[in-house]
Amino acid sequence: MSLRTPSRPARGSTTSTRGRDRDRERTRRTVEDTAIASTVTTARTRIVGSRTGVGADAVVAAVRSARAVRAGVGGAVAAASSVITPLGWSLLALVPLLLIAGYAWGWSELVVLGISGCVLAAIALLFLLGRTPLAVELIPPAARVAVGDEAAASIRVRNRRARRSFSAVLDVPVGDGLVPVALPGLAPGREAVRSIPVPTRRRGRLVIGPVNSVRADPVGLVRREITWTEPAEIIVHPRTIDIPSTSSGLVRDLEGQPTRQLTASDLAFHALREYAPGDDRRHIHWKSTAKTGTFMVRQYEETRRSHLVVALSIASIDFASDIEFELAVSVAGSLGARAIRDARDISVVVSAVTPEFAKRTVVALRPLPTRTPTALLDELALVEFGPSALGILDVARLSGDDARGISVAFLVVGSSVTPARLRSAAAAFPPAVEVVALQCDPDRIPGRRRLGALTVITIGSLADLRRAMRGAESW
Repeated sequence: MSLRTPSRPARGSTTSTRGRDRDRERTRRTVEDTAIASTVTTARTRIVGSRTGVGADAVVAAVRSARAVRAGVGGAVAAASSVITPLGWSLLALVPLLLIAGYAWGWSELVVLGISGCVLAAIALLFLLGRTPLAVELIPPAARVAVGDEAAASIRVRNRRARRSFSAVLDVPVGDGLVPVALPGLAPGREAVRSIPVPTRRRGRLVIGPVNSVRADPVGLVRREITWTEPAEIIVHPRTIDIPSTSSGLVRDLEGQPTRQLTASDLAFHALREYAPGDDRRHIHWKSTAKTGTFMVRQYEETRRSHLVVALSIASIDFASDIEFELAVSVAGSLGARAIRDARDISVVVSAVTPEFAKRTVVALRPLPTRTPTALLDELALVEFGPSALGILDVARLSGDDARGISVAFLVVGSSVTPARLRSAAAAFPPAVEVVALQCDPDRIPGRRRLGALTVITIGSLADLRRAMRGAESW
């Protein structure tokens, strides 16, 4: 039996097979690329479609040129609109009509009016030529001032050119107002300083600047505004008063009750006991140790650590006027700043404001920062009262729900809050919390009264707050 050797394909046939495979793969990729390209739309495909050649390139070039011209014309119109006033545009539209009508109908009066308009436009353009050779610096007042304090910003202007500058008027926005500052002509290198009073009648955030100057023709055809400085911002704090330390006076009377918890270090002495390992040697009572022959240490009763809460109502239903609310903000700021300086644990809260188009009322409190007195007053400077804020009843209820560790709660309200509402607000706190209502009413005689377990203090001015914080004996 003979064996057959398997036949092998010729070398040339293998090469041709591989070539056919490569051609098929190349064709497949070309088809796929064409399919993908057909799904992508560009500006060229929108304009010329699938056409190619010189005609398509010409169309694309024409479209590009038209777009460049349109962008240039749009930029020129925008630049002209920023300079030409409505009166100037009216004159530009009227002059050609006057000249055409005058020459067409033979009316010399219309021709004279048209030529006069051209002369006015040419003169107006002269006022825009050149640059103002001034260096302007805005010097703002202190970043934070209190209501009623005097504050003034300054403008320093210097002539940087080698020739005398013309007189000018600088416009300085101050809050919602605009203060014009007139400057005389300045010799080369000379400078002038002008003071701008800053109103501090109302607390809040006040923006000063930027300083602008306006170059305009006497008729008012053109007007170019130049901005010289960046705006500056100051915060007008509520007026506060330095009240007695919370370690004495009313707060001490309210929260200085000892507890039954014994501690090794405090103020209220309780008894002596034998020394135990781990006791602080500073509390060894040496006289008793000498008598008994055994180390004796002092033992104290831990006094209650005061955590003050100042709840400021910002609901319009709790105040009869803006004056009452401003007094309430000042009272809350004075209490908070004093407690922070005394290193007390304090929380200052106001109601969260419900947005205008909210579907439901926001029932929450907004805690104000109490890291430093400045941080607290910064936030109080921006607090406003309105109808979309929770009343004092809800504020007290939310504060009472988080009453862990609170010993004294101050409720700062206006004259619209009735005694019944005050009692209901005080009942929202646990019995261990001493609640004091500070009712701001400039039209009533200041004083103190009790409504059950609630202490109500009527305050007509910040001076009354100082008297109230000194204790009952000051009334």
